[in-house]
Amino acid sequence: MPRQVVVERSFGGQRWVETVACDALTMALAQRFGVPEVVGRLLAGRGIGLDDAERFLAPRLRDWLVDPSHLLDLDQAAAHLADAVQRRERLGIISDYDVDGASSAALFQCWAKVVDVATSLRIPARLTDGYGPSPALFEALRSAGCRTVLVLDSGTTAFEALAYARDRGLDVIVVDHHQAEAALPAALAVINPNRQDQTSPCTHLAAVGVTFLLLVGVNRELRRRGHFEAGGEPDLLRLLDLVALGTVADVVPLVGLNRAFVCQGLQVAGDVARPGIAALMTAARLDPPLNARHIGFGLGPRLNAAGRLADATLAVELLTTDDPVRAEHVARQLDALNAERREVEQNVADQALRQLEAQAAAGRRVGLAVGEHWHPGVLGIVAGRLAERFHRPVLVAGGVDDAYVGSARAPLGFDLGAALRKTLAAGLARKAGGHARAGGFTVARAGLAAFHAAMEAEATAPDLAELRLDATLAPGGCSARLVEAVACLEPYGEGHPTPRFRITDARLVQARIVGGRHVKLGLRGSDGTSLGAVAFRSVDTPLGDALLGRVGETVQLAGKLQIDRYGGQGRAEILVDDAAPWP
Repeated sequence: MPRQVVVERSFGGQRWVETVACDALTMALAQRFGVPEVVGRLLAGRGIGLDDAERFLAPRLRDWLVDPSHLLDLDQAAAHLADAVQRRERLGIISDYDVDGASSAALFQCWAKVVDVATSLRIPARLTDGYGPSPALFEALRSAGCRTVLVLDSGTTAFEALAYARDRGLDVIVVDHHQAEAALPAALAVINPNRQDQTSPCTHLAAVGVTFLLLVGVNRELRRRGHFEAGGEPDLLRLLDLVALGTVADVVPLVGLNRAFVCQGLQVAGDVARPGIAALMTAARLDPPLNARHIGFGLGPRLNAAGRLADATLAVELLTTDDPVRAEHVARQLDALNAERREVEQNVADQALRQLEAQAAAGRRVGLAVGEHWHPGVLGIVAGRLAERFHRPVLVAGGVDDAYVGSARAPLGFDLGAALRKTLAAGLARKAGGHARAGGFTVARAGLAAFHAAMEAEATAPDLAELRLDATLAPGGCSARLVEAVACLEPYGEGHPTPRFRITDARLVQARIVGGRHVKLGLRGSDGTSLGAVAFRSVDTPLGDALLGRVGETVQLAGKLQIDRYGGQGRAEILVDDAAPWP
């Protein structure tokens, strides 16, 4: 889709680029589906044509669901699990400690409960076990009487641990979505749409989505054997709320099958009223019905807090319990852990920021912040925020014994995973890898400088970051009615972000600090329209300084629209991402 530069350099140091949508398609979409012109423009600007719009606006699982058998090893795994169900064997589960892992484990446990099969769950402790399955976890499940173990949301590169499990007589089924090497570990099945030898339309699924496809296959196999002739077949559609939860929280693209998972899953959440989700929404002070933003900014961080600071099995327990009293208790625990996580994160972020400011001033192309006793559970969050602020790759690490263990994040345009793998191949890191924009590493203390230099060699000098805009509005066009009309495009997420508008010709009549870290704005358009706005976490940033110092001037803003319901007014408000002079 063509784009045009509308601001060369903003107050926040970004270049604004606006999508140029086809006017004819815009109007055709608006007329056919009875939506405002700006909604037609948003659809056209995201490459959605007349033939695609209905499936996009009202996605149904039956329109997007693929045959699970196309995934390599899935039929073999389904037959093996069907055997285990009919023999009433106890099944072991090892899941990752994030929301995708927890929701995958909860999905499988809920299914297993309906088919009357017992399960034993083990989740690695972030601080002591690290990522993925380990011999100790396999041994614990073997001692619990499990002979088949599912590894959910990890395992694709766990060669040593899975070799141990094989040698101990365990049958392991890996259900994952992470990038794979050419070789695969020893396992009964490795079900992963991102295997190098796999061709699949499902490469964008989270692990919970792949787990759902596996269960579709197991249900089908059991049905073929006549196992459900007397009833008792699990209704997988009633479990789609768990699939939606993991899909949104894992920030995978909300397109195609994922969009259908989330749309139908959010509907199921309202129908099923799972006690754990209801209790966590109450703890997070969120009003029903559940939506994708609730998951991304409310439920997801609280569920993740269990794996970051404590025991990730708390998250799985919350999602599987039928007891509202127990759900309320666990939800309060997770809320308290999330508050603790925010405090720990802010402490690390403040220290890391000072290091990155000095490096940026010195022209370093890759930021590196290190500290003793920094909690590994918050390093990725801090790295992500600093990469966004400084528009360059950022490494954040904490000292652990004789090494630094850390997380890395990068903006668009830099292949972080490839750069990290090069350091591993060169012997500069003990562990290193990841995706294009996120990764992790372990480096000997004595080798940190060489590792940093190697990462810098892969990076070019930071350019102005691009801020992508969907459409332009005047302040008078920013209404609650428009916000409600645009809501037909929800849910938003990776690959389909919340629309960002350029608001032009807005006089800044008020700017004040609220909550210590945010800037609250009062704006007035040339037609006299008043409009509120807020720039979160902008105090002591170039953006915040510019806004506080330009009261009385006319500016343009880049941001998202929401309805401010404070005081029962229901007025449109801008969530400011950036600002620039006008004209």
